[in-house]
Amino acid sequence: MPVAAEAQVSTDLERAPTLTNERYSENWSKLADPAIRTGRWTEPFKYIPLNDDGSIYLTTGLEARSRYEGYQNVNWGSAPDDHFIWHRFMPYADLHIGRVRFFAQPILSTITGTDRPKRPVDTTGADLLQGFAEIEVDVAEHTSLRMSAGRKLVYLGGGRFLDTRYGTNIPQAFDGFDATLSSETWQVTALYFRPVDNLPGDFDDRTSRQKAIWGAYATQWLSQNRSTGVDVFYLGFRDSNAIFDQGAGEATIHTFGSRIFGNKGPWYWNVEGALQLGTFSGHRVAAWGVGGQIGYLFLETPLRPDISLTADVISGDDDPNDPTLGTFNPLFPRGKYFGALSPIGPRNLIHIRPAITVQPYKDVAVSLVGAAYWRQSLNDGIYGLPGNLVRSGQSSDARFIGGQLELTIAWQATPELNLSVSASAFEPGAFIEETGPAKTITMLGAMATFRF
Repeated sequence: MPVAAEAQVSTDLERAPTLTNERYSENWSKLADPAIRTGRWTEPFKYIPLNDDGSIYLTTGLEARSRYEGYQNVNWGSAPDDHFIWHRFMPYADLHIGRVRFFAQPILSTITGTDRPKRPVDTTGADLLQGFAEIEVDVAEHTSLRMSAGRKLVYLGGGRFLDTRYGTNIPQAFDGFDATLSSETWQVTALYFRPVDNLPGDFDDRTSRQKAIWGAYATQWLSQNRSTGVDVFYLGFRDSNAIFDQGAGEATIHTFGSRIFGNKGPWYWNVEGALQLGTFSGHRVAAWGVGGQIGYLFLETPLRPDISLTADVISGDDDPNDPTLGTFNPLFPRGKYFGALSPIGPRNLIHIRPAITVQPYKDVAVSLVGAAYWRQSLNDGIYGLPGNLVRSGQSSDARFIGGQLELTIAWQATPELNLSVSASAFEPGAFIEETGPAKTITMLGAMATFRF
């Protein structure tokens, strides 16, 4: 856990440039030792002792972020152009009383510059983003059980199935409970949550009655510093109004999967596969997905180039007239899944994405990403990140969806302040051309994030 806010230059808009996204996983208790402190101005806010022995202490912090996004040819020209600025302010307080803690994080949010209807990712006014209680107990030597209940941001593994949706203006919170049993070499988490439905008014967010997620997620670390390991998991999911190209209805999905991840020297990798079973509108579900990333960081080369290749093969439905559903469901994936511009999501998809990032200066990173997308099944459509059907596949037998190029520049101006700009374009392929308007989507983004 961090003791100081080390600057980590990154152009990944889904991951914060410093600290963590969910904030509650940070542990600042080491600042109780004056020898650990560096004199950074933020340290008095990170560890505030409330009794003589330091067993009761408070951690505070905040995030203030403004992000501009400007789009031309939304949905390849089938929707109006869009330009807006997202604003959010998220302070938090984390009270520790021995092995018990209470965590609270409100959010104040708004969107300016557009008069279109507000979406759940745009603004929720003033509301409670996180608020939960947690207790930790020792159950054996080097083994502890941590239990929490309330509202919180939740992520698992690489974020392909359950993540915080951090890149959008309103992160995805969940109401429910979890329990984590952990030792020095392994960890198992059991959970039951319902997503929070975000509404644009103040203090009107509510627990979803439509969706729920439950399951267990286990990790076995293969190195002492936890940089490499293996995950296995089961996730159950219920959606009373799931929408696919095949139709709409109630879906109960059971996802069984595994992940292999690692970071050793200049190499890093993350490979994940999953099988889905269950029912949709009373009929069988049989879907699958596999994907991963491998990268290499040239540590001793000028500009420190970081090259990587990401690829996915995600099943679609083979026959809309067959009641068996073959479309893979990613549940609650990352908010900016394929980059700042993500007009499609991880369903019925073959995807290849090479990327390179260089550092021309110590605190500046420049990233260039290319991507190509195909339909896995020619009888299924393409979908947005929330699961909405973007284009039906029933009027085209073309496989190629299109290609994308994205350039991002990020400057870690201080350990707390990150500034970034991005330019993206999505050139339509044969499938888009055969199913409706087919103009090139372009997007400009600019963001300032202050966090401590």
